[in-house]
Amino acid sequence: MANHKSSEKRIRQTAKRRLENRYWAKTSRNAVRRIRKMTNKEEALAALPKVDQLLDRLGRKGVISKNKARNLKSKLARHINAIGK
Repeated sequence: MANHKSSEKRIRQTAKRRLENRYWAKTSRNAVRRIRKMTNKEEALAALPKVDQLLDRLGRKGVISKNKARNLKSKLARHINAIGK
């Protein structure tokens, strides 16, 4: 049990951040999975900018690292380019 006001506040803040981070991590995973399942190149190209924006924002906010965001974007682009072949 926390003994100081500051530690009680820190516990509240941590719980709130954890819930937000879980939500955004799950949302981004689902968005990436959705694009990876697509077999139509036009649909995938239309959905890619939204997912790229999402990954960039999560990288900036620290939910995922910037490098992970870049790696995911790169892999999605490679996947979409390979669909047409």
